[in-house]
Amino acid sequence: MVHRLADLRADTMPMLLPHGAAGTDWPAARLAAERVWRRYLGTLPGPVPVRHAIIAEHHEPTHVRQHLVYDAPGGEQVPALLLVPHDVLAHRRPAPAVLALHPTVGTGKADVAAPDGRANRRYGVELVERGFVVLAPDTITAGERVPYGEQPFHTASFYAGNPGWTAVGRMLVDHVQAIELLCALDVVDPNRIGAIGHSLGGYNSIFLAGLDERVRAVTASCGFSVFADDPDPGRWGERDWFSHIPRLSQDLASGEVPFEWHEIAALVAPRPMFAWCAKQDDIFPHWPAIAAGVAELARLYGVLGHPENLEFVLGDGGHDFPPPARQAAYAFLERWLGP
Repeated sequence: MVHRLADLRADTMPMLLPHGAAGTDWPAARLAAERVWRRYLGTLPGPVPVRHAIIAEHHEPTHVRQHLVYDAPGGEQVPALLLVPHDVLAHRRPAPAVLALHPTVGTGKADVAAPDGRANRRYGVELVERGFVVLAPDTITAGERVPYGEQPFHTASFYAGNPGWTAVGRMLVDHVQAIELLCALDVVDPNRIGAIGHSLGGYNSIFLAGLDERVRAVTASCGFSVFADDPDPGRWGERDWFSHIPRLSQDLASGEVPFEWHEIAALVAPRPMFAWCAKQDDIFPHWPAIAAGVAELARLYGVLGHPENLEFVLGDGGHDFPPPARQAAYAFLERWLGP
C-alpha cells in the first residue's frame, strides 16, 4: 500500500482492487489495509465492561438530555451527552441510535448535542428530534477533557503520558466503547446504530465504522480527504498543537505515505456511507482529488454488488454542514437505520 507522495494526483488515484477483480478478492485486500492502519494507530485495547454514571438530566420539549460519563480502556472516563426522545422513553421501545461526533471545537460535545451549539453543527439535537437516540462524547483535549491549564486540541501532554498511543487511536478506542454503551441501553436497537460527524467528527465517523461493524451506516461532512493534491498533508502527522498520527511525519519527510485515505475509508465497504464535500472548503480545498478517491471507492462498492450503499454529494460552500447537506445526511440515516 506504500505510495510515493509525488505520484498521488487526482488522475492517478490508487486502485482498491485491480480492474476485473471480483468481490471475492476484497477480503484479503481489506485485511491487508486494516493491518497497516492498526499498526499506525498504535495502542488499541479492546472494550472494558460497560459502566456509566448520570451526572445531570434536563428535560427538553422533544427529548431528555443526560449528562453522563462512561468508562473507557486505560482508566479513562469519557463525558458525553445522551439524548433520548420522549416517545422512546414513554414506550421503552428500542430505537435506532447515532453516535454524534463533534468537530474541532473547544466546547466538544455541546456543539452538536446542546441547544446552544453553533448553527449548522447541532446535528445531534436535530437527529433526536427525528426519533433517534443520540450519544455525543467528548474527544480527548476537547470539552471536559481539556487538561487544566492547557488549550483545546493540544496533544503534547497526551503523548508524554501515553507512550505507544496516537490521538486518533485514543479517540477510536473511546468511540468503540461508546458503541458498547449504546448496545447496552434498553432504548437502543443494537442492530440500528450509525455515526455522524463534521470535519474531525466526520473522518472519525468513517474511521470508527471501518473498525467496528456494529456501525451500520456512517455520514460525514467535510471529513473525507486524500493525500493526493493536499496542500497540507502534514496536517495528519506531528504538529505543535493537534498531532493526529505522529509517525506519518517520518513517512512524509521521506516522500512516501503508507496508505491513501480512500483505502482506509474502504474498510467500511459495503456498508452504507454518505459523504458531503464542498468546493470552497478552505481546510480540504483539493476537491477534484477527493472526488477521484470517492469515485474509486464507488467502483469498489459496485464490485461488491452494492453501488446504492455509497452516496457522495459535492456542492458549493465552505467548511460547513449547511441545511441541504444535513437534510440529505439525515434522510440517508433514516433510509438505512429506520425512523
